[in-house]
Amino acid sequence: MKKFSIIIFLLFFISLSNCGIYKKVDARKTSVNVNDRVAKNMEEGRGISFGLGKDKAGGTFDFASSNELWRASMDVLDFVTFANASYSGGILITDWFNSDNKSGEKNRELKITVRFLSNEIRADGLEISLHEKICVNNNSNSCSIKKIKSTLENEIKLAILKKATRLRKDTNIKRNKGKSFGKGRSLFKENEKKKK
Repeated sequence: MKKFSIIIFLLFFISLSNCGIYKKVDARKTSVNVNDRVAKNMEEGRGISFGLGKDKAGGTFDFASSNELWRASMDVLDFVTFANASYSGGILITDWFNSDNKSGEKNRELKITVRFLSNEIRADGLEISLHEKICVNNNSNSCSIKKIKSTLENEIKLAILKKATRLRKDTNIKRNKGKSFGKGRSLFKENEKKKK
């Protein structure tokens, strides 16, 4: 039993020594803030993972609540329900909703699709498309669906980008609140002075 325990201990010690735990580190290049080091290690894929809480499909995704572009899209399109909202798939699809149509002979409905091409707040990071469904005499058998081009696409994109920019600015102000910037001043105090 004693020999077995010694062999297990030696195997454990050898396996740990191969992990690079005792790697020399330059103190000038390493942050003293624990959260910064953890974030850097996560970006580089370092650390120990026992597979708890992982999806079987794999992949890593940020939380949707931290993505300003996603949050802005949800806020701008909150007037309609969503048929599909997949953060990992990068797509938002609304349900069909009635648009204003003065003539009573046709029933016109629209559907908005937002595709996220990037997590960055940029004009080419979003693709907006509109689909139109027109049913004659409110008969579901006589409906035609087609993709349309409209100025509404650009208006929605602009509204989302503006909202995302405001959310990013608010997040940065909250994140930097209380951080010192020389001579005891903080960014929050600087922003408050600018507002006045």
